[in-house]
Amino acid sequence: MSSVPTLYIVATPIGNLKDITLRALETLREVDIVAAEDTRHTLQLLNAHGIVKRLVSCRAANESNSADGIVKLLSGGQSIAYCTDAGTPGLSDPGAVLVSRVREAGHPVVPIPGPSALAAILSVGGLGGRTVTFDGFAPVKPGKRQKRIDELLNRKESFVLYESPFRIVKLLQAIADTEPERKILVAREMTKSHEEFLSGSALSVLNDLKGRPIIKGEFAVLVSGLVSSDEDDVKD
Repeated sequence: MSSVPTLYIVATPIGNLKDITLRALETLREVDIVAAEDTRHTLQLLNAHGIVKRLVSCRAANESNSADGIVKLLSGGQSIAYCTDAGTPGLSDPGAVLVSRVREAGHPVVPIPGPSALAAILSVGGLGGRTVTFDGFAPVKPGKRQKRIDELLNRKESFVLYESPFRIVKLLQAIADTEPERKILVAREMTKSHEEFLSGSALSVLNDLKGRPIIKGEFAVLVSGLVSSDEDDVKD
């Protein structure tokens, strides 16, 4: 680890606590402070690996103010690791404001790569191709959600969305309303004990979930593009 006060952006498990890199554990042990999206959540991770550190909060609601405090800590000579609740900070998680503020202040920012729901679903998607669009969480309002989904469906490349159990049916309905036969993969609770993958047409996966009395878990959705990059190569 660098002798210069540094902000380390640490990827943490998306579910299974064993999915953490040796380098991430080493970093968490050696830094002076751990900043976290939710200190209670990160404390569970630290406890699971026998790590005791001072924790400071840096969540979306207070990221700007917290970033200023973290810059002061770095300026005071302390190195800091930043963890969000799951996966890689900055991907539909807080972190971008913090990184920008720290770099502007002249302090180094180092990534400690690891788990990511985006990488996980792509690895089992089987769609191939050179490009993919990551769009995070779809808009909550129905009109804006449908407009964005239609825009993504009209692109050649595949795309990935995240969604909560409260809106997953609405998201799939928006896809099925425009392209009921579009091939999709829905991942629920990846790496956890109730991990599940549903693949097929948008309509078939929608009907599966709609038929369930209770829907639980966090979701990632991979939607195939209009054509694959390989097909583009053949046409060219």
